[in-house]
Amino acid sequence: MSILRHPGTILVLVFIVVLLFGANRLPDLARSVGQSLKIFKSEVKDLRDDDATRNTPGTTDAGNPGDQDKPSTQA
Repeated sequence: MSILRHPGTILVLVFIVVLLFGANRLPDLARSVGQSLKIFKSEVKDLRDDDATRNTPGTTDAGNPGDQDKPSTQA
């Protein structure tokens, strides 16, 4: 990735993006990317929170596949 550290390469990439999408569509494109990243970050945070609540002691996971092997104690 050392090629992206040269200012000339970055300028060429920006120029190509402007040519492909046009200057009028760039703000909409950037807004869409920003919204997508915001949604992605919130979903990752939710997944981490779910994992944290599953790993806390004292909570039970009803969907644990290991519970299927245990015999029922109800009479």
